Amino acid sequence: MRSWLLALALTLPLASAQESPSAPSGIYKSVVRIEVASQIPDYSTPWNSGRFSGGIGSGFIIGKNKILTNAHVISNSRRILLNIYGSPKKYAAKVEFVAHDCDLALLSVEDFSDFEKLPVFSIGDVPALESQVRVIGYPIGGERLSVTRGVVSRIDFSTYSHSQADSHLIVQIDAAINPGNSGGPVVQDGKVVGVAFQGLRQADNTGYIIPTPVIKRFLKDIEDGRYDSYADLGVADFPLFNPAMRKAFNLPDDGNGVLVSTVTPTGSCDGVLKSGDILLAIDGKEVDSAGMVTIDGEEVNMNEVVERKFSGDKVALRYLRDGKPNDVEITLKPLPQARMYAVQYEKKPRYIVFAGLVFQPLDTNLLRSTKLDDINVRRLFADYVPKGGFQKRDDIVVLTRIESDPLTSQMDEFTGFAVDKINGVEVKSLKHANELLNPEQKPEFFVIDLFGSDRPVVIPSAEIEAANKRIQLGYGIKRLSRLDEE
Repeated sequence: MRSWLLALALTLPLASAQESPSAPSGIYKSVVRIEVASQIPDYSTPWNSGRFSGGIGSGFIIGKNKILTNAHVISNSRRILLNIYGSPKKYAAKVEFVAHDCDLALLSVEDFSDFEKLPVFSIGDVPALESQVRVIGYPIGGERLSVTRGVVSRIDFSTYSHSQADSHLIVQIDAAINPGNSGGPVVQDGKVVGVAFQGLRQADNTGYIIPTPVIKRFLKDIEDGRYDSYADLGVADFPLFNPAMRKAFNLPDDGNGVLVSTVTPTGSCDGVLKSGDILLAIDGKEVDSAGMVTIDGEEVNMNEVVERKFSGDKVALRYLRDGKPNDVEITLKPLPQARMYAVQYEKKPRYIVFAGLVFQPLDTNLLRSTKLDDINVRRLFADYVPKGGFQKRDDIVVLTRIESDPLTSQMDEFTGFAVDKINGVEVKSLKHANELLNPEQKPEFFVIDLFGSDRPVVIPSAEIEAANKRIQLGYGIKRLSRLDEE
């Protein structure tokens, strides 16, 4: 996670000199103000409904009843209202498609008639380095349209702060992108060259935009009526700068080739590449020793080749194994298990309350809201995808809380441990844990083994029903479990 990146719908402003056109003409009128009321799930007490919040963002019209914005602007929304420039009228909107992995969303309004005569933005190309762009939107602090001018200073492949796990092409500009600008268009020569979406905490006048290859891919993906997410190459690489390493792999000192460090089980390259291979080219583009390729004259991460493709597409790989070159074609597929490492939205937390013990599946949302310092939990989390932990367990179930009750007295030491077995059976998922805790024939005791704990948790069956009633009444818990992300 790169904490220095900051999504900007609801965050502190960055200083900037801006111009506020008193009567914007033409295409400016198609930039809308988005007002969102949201509800943030509570992962620390998952039976609660969560806190309410709100924020301001921007969006722009790209077609008939098609309004593009950032996913983080409308995340966890309960109500979305739009304003056209110069009109006090608010229009109810809904989310048609959302892509949290690339921070984009498409909205529609119930009645588009008032928008019909407004011009439509067209999508351009990636802006060149040192070229000037304009960021248009409704930053917090006013209801008038604002325009910020900046120059493109970098084109990179970097982490998107909204999910904190996904990396895509990114364009840096030397203009601040303020809260409220999020989702607004970045324009050059009358065309959209990006969507404003995040800024830099440590610097003024530095903003980031989602460039057009990411936008176009999102719009192409949803053409069939659903968003399918990104495919994944399923490999981790290590740079080959060190002359001694290159010599050990019998590589010439030509700056080409990157080491394959791990191959994700069940991923696109599983059974094709293996740890220790040297990846030389992807789709005919030479891979340098830093894992970079050249696309449209720019040096970008080799994964950008995969970024522009879809699940089911073919990718040609050239690699070196035992000093011999090999050519192979792989079929791309997604890696849904990797969402473990991404922040999730629009999902209620899953949980089980059992005689005061609270069990939850491990993911990034839980890590962000609960103190989980146990080394075994951290290891299980880190190894879940790279080492194929998901092949054994659909969920890593964690004992996150122990509510105070006579039955749970002196059990606090067990908080924060991952569950290994219940009555001798390995726990595969939260649903499986619920089945093991609620069998047709109850045992005399429930014995819960935890990773890293010297002794198990032991609960007498005869006392569970009374304990559940006390816990529900004392803590206002209406449901003892939620097993699906509703």
